This record gives sequence, C-alpha cells and structure tokens, in this order.
Amino acid sequence: MSERCEPGRGRVGISATARWVAYARALESDRPDALFRDPFARRLAGAEGASRWQQGFELGMIARALAVRTAVMDEMIIERLREDNVDLVLNLAAGLDTRAWRLPLPSTMRWIDVDGPELQEYKRSVMANERTACQYESLHADLNVPAQRDQVLARCAAAHRALVVTEGWLVYLRAPQVTALAHALRGEKAVRSWLTDLAGPKALELLQRVWGPLLGGARFEFAPADSVEFFARSGWREQTFRSSQQEARRLNRATRLPLLARFAQFMAPAAVREEQRRLSGCALLVRSDVTA
Repeated sequence: MSERCEPGRGRVGISATARWVAYARALESDRPDALFRDPFARRLAGAEGASRWQQGFELGMIARALAVRTAVMDEMIIERLREDNVDLVLNLAAGLDTRAWRLPLPSTMRWIDVDGPELQEYKRSVMANERTACQYESLHADLNVPAQRDQVLARCAAAHRALVVTEGWLVYLRAPQVTALAHALRGEKAVRSWLTDLAGPKALELLQRVWGPLLGGARFEFAPADSVEFFARSGWREQTFRSSQQEARRLNRATRLPLLARFAQFMAPAAVREEQRRLSGCALLVRSDVTA
C-alpha cells in the first residue's frame, strides 16, 4: 500500500492516494497510544483524504498496517543516522511524507524529498509556514525516467554518507526497473545504505486482490521470492529485515488470529514460518563493499 507515485496512474489519482494515506497517519496520531505523532497529516490529507478513506473497507486493519510501517521506518531511519553518521537522506517518491518536519534530525543534515511536481507543489503550499528539523530541499522528477533519476542522484555527490529511502514505491515497479535503480544507487559512492519496504509473492497476491480495487486498479509488480539474493546481484547486502507481522505484534497493532490459526502457525515447519515472517517488512540494505 503506497502513497507514492505509481507508474501508469494519472496525477489526480496519485494525489488522491497520497491524501488518503496521510489521513491514515492522522488517524494513528489521534490515538492515545499513538506510535508516532504527525501534526501535519490531517492538513495534508484535507477533505478529499477523509472522504476517500471513508469509501474503503477494513479500515482498522489498513490503519494498523500503515501505522506499523511508518513507525518502523521512523525507527530505522533514526538508527541509521546514529550508527552511520548519515549527512544526507534522499527520499525517493516521497509523496506527502513529513519526516523532515517531525523526526528529531540533526539541524546540519540534508534531507531531499523527490516526487512529481503536483505532489511537491501541493506539499510545499501546505507546509509553507512550518520549519523543518534539518536542511530541506524538494526536487521534481519522474524517477521512472533514467536521465531524471540520474540527475537527482547527482545531488548525492556533495554528501559523505547518504541514506536512500524508498517507502511504498518499489512494489509498483517491475523487477528490471528495480535492478536498474539498484545499480544506479550503487554507482553513487556517497550512497552507503538504502531503506525500503518489501512484499513477498503471497503478499503481492493479497495486495492485488484487496488493495488494487480500492486504489483505482493500481498494479502491484515487485515481490521477489528471495529479496536477499535479488539485491545481492546488484551489489547490496541486506543488513536488517524487520517483519511487518512481528513488528505489528511488538507495537500492539496486530490483527488477532483465531486460536486454531495461531496453533497452525506455531506447528508449521521452519521454512513455512520463515516464509510467513518475510511476507512483508522493512529492509535496510548496505553496499556490499561497506564493512562498518
């Protein structure tokens, strides 16, 4: 489920989806036990986001899933900044992300959001009077066009240690497009790490069946059976994988399964349990030549 730019969808649909997901963040922020606080989400979502949300179904499940993904990626970004002295975060297909405003970031760090002009201009207008926690820049680019993507990546040249974030975007790409992106990121020496969410083949089936109609027929594409091997072929090593299912339980946002289903999971062979663990989640990838 994404708020990012989805290939093949018109600008109106992209903006509507971004508002819809921003409203989900607002719902989590309203909870007394909220996993994060996004004071800007409701404004960014607007009336259109609220209206689009009310047209959906299984709203509790959807809100919990989005809350978990947001909270986990928040944690992983902060951890990476601390552990690798990151001085640039490049947020590709950023949508209505507000982390540059709401996370406790070093004031000297650079953060660059990249997406299409409509989303970026809309966010700029809503956030015009708000101060970011760090040095902030927004860029307009169609990241599916190699020349525009490479122009964006050239902005990493001045950085010493850059982290790339692709939240909710890769699932819309075909495998060759992800491979091309992986090689392009690997070609920038300053890009040492890459944080992304991933879906496995079974999760892709669920996304297509449940989320596709809800998002106006969006097509989900990227769900490698072995994501570790897939990215290794392009020079990236998986350092951390945080399972959506395990994180949902940790954060008290899991859907409670019937007793029989829980027992079946417990009794399943190790290979089946591992497949379930990697159904979806967030992965931190590091360059294969980075040792520390």
